Amino acid sequence: MNLNRIIKRSIYLLFAIASVSSLTSCTNEAVGDGNGLSDPNVDATFTITPLEGAVNKYTLDAQTTNVIGSKWDIGEGAFVGKMSEVISLPDAGTYTIKHTAIGRGGLTNTVSQELVVATSDPVAGNLIQGGKFADATDHSKWTILNISASGASWTLNSGSATIKGGGWNQQGIYQAVQVQANKEYKIDMKVFGGGSSNTWFEVYASKTPPVQNSDYSADGRRMGMSTWDGCATSAFEGKLSTVGCVGSGNVVKFAEAGTVYLVIKCGGENIGATGISITNVEMRGK
Repeated sequence: MNLNRIIKRSIYLLFAIASVSSLTSCTNEAVGDGNGLSDPNVDATFTITPLEGAVNKYTLDAQTTNVIGSKWDIGEGAFVGKMSEVISLPDAGTYTIKHTAIGRGGLTNTVSQELVVATSDPVAGNLIQGGKFADATDHSKWTILNISASGASWTLNSGSATIKGGGWNQQGIYQAVQVQANKEYKIDMKVFGGGSSNTWFEVYASKTPPVQNSDYSADGRRMGMSTWDGCATSAFEGKLSTVGCVGSGNVVKFAEAGTVYLVIKCGGENIGATGISITNVEMRGK
C-alpha cells in the first residue's frame, strides 16, 4: 500500500470520527435536562380568592410564567380551562382543588389545595339529598325503580352509584323533591364509565310519579347519553351536561309548586364491564 493511500484513509477515518462526535453532541443538546425545549418543573401553583359580591364563588388564578395551558379539577373531573377560572361551590364542605399546568414540551405538574366552604348558598343549594352516595344515610334517600325483570341493576356504593348489566334490560333510581312554581332549576351530575354498546342513560324531572315494574318516560328525557348518538361508546368522565349528547335541556321549571320526581334510568345490550357510575347529583335553583 503506497503512502498516499495510507494518508487518505487516515484523513477519512478522522473525518468520520469527527462527524459521529458532532452528531452525538447535537443529540445531547437537542434533548435532555436544561435544553429549554421541555420543562419538567413547570410551576402549577395557584391562588384561590372569594369573588367579591358573590355567594360561594371563587376565582382560581394560576401563575402564568412558562405555562402554555391549564387543566382544573374541582372534584367533578378534569377540564381544560383558562389561567383564571371562576367556580361556584354552592354547598358547604371541604373541596380539593387541583390545577395541572402544561409546560414546554407538553410536560405537566399538578398542585392541589383544600378549600373549606363554611355555609351553603340559600338560593342555589342542592334539592337532592344523598347525591354524593357517601354512606347508608345517603343511600336511604333513593328508591330503586324496577323496570325489567332482571339483567340490569344499580348498586349504591361508598361515594357513587353504579349500574351494570345488559341483555336489553334497564333499571332506574329516583327521588322526590319539592319545587317552587315558575322557578328555574338546573340538573347535573358527575358520570363515568369505561364505554358501552347499544346503551341508553336518561334523566327525567317530572310531576308524574314512577310506578314499579313499568318504564318511565314522563315529559321526555331532560339529559342523558346514548351510544347511537355518539356518547358513552368509549371511556368517559365528567359532568353529564358536558359528556352527554341527548335531552331537551337540564334547566327545568314547573307551573305549579309541589312534588317533582328526579328519575335516572339506564339500560341496553351491554352497559360495559365497569358499568356506568354517578355521583354529585344536583338539582339547584338558578
